Amino acid sequence: MSEPTGLRARKKARTRHAIADAAISLFLERGFDRVSVNDIAAAAEVSKPTLFRYFPTKEDLVLHRFADHLGEAARVVRDREPGVEPVTALHRHFRAGLERRDPVTGLNDHPEVVAFHRLVFSTPSLAGRLTQYMLEDEEALAGALGEGIQARVRAAQVLAVQRVLARANWQKIADGRTAHDVHPEAVADADQAFRQLR
Repeated sequence: MSEPTGLRARKKARTRHAIADAAISLFLERGFDRVSVNDIAAAAEVSKPTLFRYFPTKEDLVLHRFADHLGEAARVVRDREPGVEPVTALHRHFRAGLERRDPVTGLNDHPEVVAFHRLVFSTPSLAGRLTQYMLEDEEALAGALGEGIQARVRAAQVLAVQRVLARANWQKIADGRTAHDVHPEAVADADQAFRQLR
């Protein structure tokens, strides 16, 4: 994500980050359902209306991290080099995410990232909202892949593979392994899964 330019844009970005950071800290400390929007607004030192200008729902306070990746698969397909198949471009992108230990791949053992994923996976309202993001992502990817049912099926398959891989990586780390230790398996799993997609 590019950094905002201009004083006003930078101030808005700082406010958004402050609200999100306060919310995540409180959610990780107390649990999603035990934190009110008033608690978050007070911790971030903003009014409730200001909070809702940045985050329309309480769930969005957590899931904005996923929303930042919204449309990413479609962008990868649209921006791929000439002659590169869409699934190959998506495979390379996922592998690059594993190398960077991008949290969206599940291969990140920072305690806050592990706790964040646990929070999302164990809170029904967050899991439900995340499904909405995934459906939007699926629609965008289908549009980048072409038209008709084949494009929709392929988009659903790709995103399901990425979700399963990320969840498997996270689970291994949540069970006490390090990202460094899991990395070779994560790469092998990704290679096999994307091979099956082809």
